[in-house]
Amino acid sequence: MGPDPQLKWTVSCMVLVQIFCCYLVSDISWKWLFFWSYAFGGVINHSLTLAIHDISHNIAFGNKSARWNRYFGMFANLPIAMPYSTSFKKYHIDHHRYLGGDGLDVDIPTDFEGQFFCTPIRKIIWLIIQPLLYVLRPLYVNPKPITHMEIINAIVQFSFDFLIYSLWGLKPIVYLLAGSILSMGFHPISGHFIAEHYMFLKGYETYSYYGPLNLLTFNVGYHMEHHDFPSIPGSKLPEVRLHPLHICF
Repeated sequence: MGPDPQLKWTVSCMVLVQIFCCYLVSDISWKWLFFWSYAFGGVINHSLTLAIHDISHNIAFGNKSARWNRYFGMFANLPIAMPYSTSFKKYHIDHHRYLGGDGLDVDIPTDFEGQFFCTPIRKIIWLIIQPLLYVLRPLYVNPKPITHMEIINAIVQFSFDFLIYSLWGLKPIVYLLAGSILSMGFHPISGHFIAEHYMFLKGYETYSYYGPLNLLTFNVGYHMEHHDFPSIPGSKLPEVRLHPLHICF
């Protein structure tokens, strides 16, 4: 358990790559912009959301520097184009504390989602609009007051967006925003949403995935291990899987 000293450097490089890409896409055609948003920028943005997941557990700077973790989460949030990190932290605590609890854990679909998206075509639609559902679900399942840190997150984020727009125009903003939306919908990297918490066997609400996509997602696939020991950095979760004590659990 404890902080991962490499996380802040990895995340910083990812943010700088996306800022550089904003410059590169400012003059390309719209069709290529959306292609690169899906194939490249979206992968980085989705990976950054999972870095924010680790940061929400104080992995970047440790539990003694919780505020530094909150501010660093805002920095990791910049390429996502919409304020996200502080609100995620607020609801993610409930996800761990009340895993699978109706009205408390907003990561699980509502009864309406389960009843309506029940055919193959509707399930595909559900995958496509999943980003919208993740944004709206907390607002009507378990609404909470806006905190001052969320306001700071929004000010920082929209100031960054305005700076990018002032420097290179609208296309970089579309590149970032489209990447965030597309990569959380019908995209291979978003498969972990289904793998983590959708009940395939009754009584088992958490599953792990040990495949190669963990290399892009800060080992979020080691999800049973993460829920057992949320203070262990994603980079060390493969060690937890192989530890005899965890096998005994």
